[in-house]
Amino acid sequence: MVRLDRLVNVLGGYGVRLCSRTDTRSAQLRSVAMPDAADSRVCGDVLLAVGAASVTEAVRWAVSARATAVLVRAGAEAEREASVAGASHGVAVLLVDPEVSWSQLAGVVYGLVLEGRETESGRGPTDLFALADTLADVVAGAVTIEDRLSRVLAYSRSQQAGDPARLETILARQVPDRLREVFQARGVFARLAATDEPVFVEPDPRHGLSGRMAVAVRAGRELLGSVWVTCGTPLTGARHRALADGARTVALHLLRSRASADLERQVESDLVIRLLEGSADAATVVSQLGLPHKAMRVIAVRAHIGAELHAALLLAVEQATTGFGWSRPGRSTLLGNTLYTVLPGEPAAAAREWVAALQAALPSQVRIAAGIGAAAHAAELPASRQEADECLALHETGAPPAAPPTYDESWDDILLQRLRAAARTGRTPARGPVSALRRYDAAHATHYVATLRAWLEAQGDLTVAAERLGVHPNTVRNRMRRMSEVTPLDLDDARKRLAMIITLAAAGDDEPSRSNSAVRPENPGPSQGRKAE
Repeated sequence: MVRLDRLVNVLGGYGVRLCSRTDTRSAQLRSVAMPDAADSRVCGDVLLAVGAASVTEAVRWAVSARATAVLVRAGAEAEREASVAGASHGVAVLLVDPEVSWSQLAGVVYGLVLEGRETESGRGPTDLFALADTLADVVAGAVTIEDRLSRVLAYSRSQQAGDPARLETILARQVPDRLREVFQARGVFARLAATDEPVFVEPDPRHGLSGRMAVAVRAGRELLGSVWVTCGTPLTGARHRALADGARTVALHLLRSRASADLERQVESDLVIRLLEGSADAATVVSQLGLPHKAMRVIAVRAHIGAELHAALLLAVEQATTGFGWSRPGRSTLLGNTLYTVLPGEPAAAAREWVAALQAALPSQVRIAAGIGAAAHAAELPASRQEADECLALHETGAPPAAPPTYDESWDDILLQRLRAAARTGRTPARGPVSALRRYDAAHATHYVATLRAWLEAQGDLTVAAERLGVHPNTVRNRMRRMSEVTPLDLDDARKRLAMIITLAAAGDDEPSRSNSAVRPENPGPSQGRKAE
């Protein structure tokens, strides 16, 4: 079935705005109607008010047609009229930009609503489950329809000749890895990729597998999936032909479903990009996406299988956008090699749960890295996107098991990351106390930079600094005195101390170097015959 929410999401890309009755977004739509001067009995869930002189007149027509929603062409000045008229008559009013043609709009509306229309049995005309039932009756076996990754798309209610392997596959919504390995070893997948003819798979009692006939579902040269029938012996005659014909019918269903889903994905993607790049009417875009007007977070995701990036990323995008807007918490788009999702809700835990659910839904060999921006309202989402990008960069350089970082918890790491990026581009001073000490260390094998860092982090406490370095406090005291002879440190100046801390952080030396000498006091004065430590 199609809900009003989905219709609103798609039509938003055509300049259509829902101006009233937002509480009806979950209403089910099954039919479309247009006014007909020769027939006063026009009736439908969605009314295209072609020829209406005003919004009020369009709403009256909708009431007569018992419509849940009405589309009427009018400018922004009619929004108040639409809200009042729709609320008073219980009709959802969708205002259509006057520049959008009725012919274009009618094609989209009829396509969306009628493709999802339900029959008396509760199944739509393009429902794969209904097709699986029909095919099972013809071939006298239990049918399963799978995509090219062996994920279950539909299955018949018939359990004729069913087996434990089929039950396990249906419960898991995908073929178990051990069965995939069996099919791979027997060359089943290779044969399906090479031929359109049904292939027989021998029984394997060890894996709870009775016999199977499998046939590829193909559109041209593209493999879309496969159809599997449980049977003890190969199908022959009429049943063999029915299975081959059924695969071609499944291909048509999958192509039509893909076209419908791709249309919504494109509209959704365009709207999400507008939010991420900054839009003057961000609140309107949020409404068009069907998102609540509350705090949201941007999640940035990259996926890979080994060194392969594109295939894994496309799988992640497909999973993130599976189902229509009303059945998913977030809205997503693909920009470059990154999947971005705008997720409602302020708690960071909800965003982490979304990432975990995405990872769990992908094949086991796919690995993802993610970053989560801080909570933001519609106009602030570009900033949340930048934060998500920087958190993603942190996650990609960290250990794989680590949880996706959120900006709330990782802002300090991100600040240091920005400082280091600036340092790499030469935007930090090339001369100064820290630079002078670093050059001296390189020339004389001393540990002055590490000692300065430890002293600053210990806020001048010699004992704490010495513990960090693994040396005696007298060693730290002697080093500090000698460092002041190499370059002016001005440690009594708070601004100078802060500048040195920032310079050290930008260099990326997170941990002070430990002395490789025993804990001992240094000679209190530099000798002429050896280098000062």
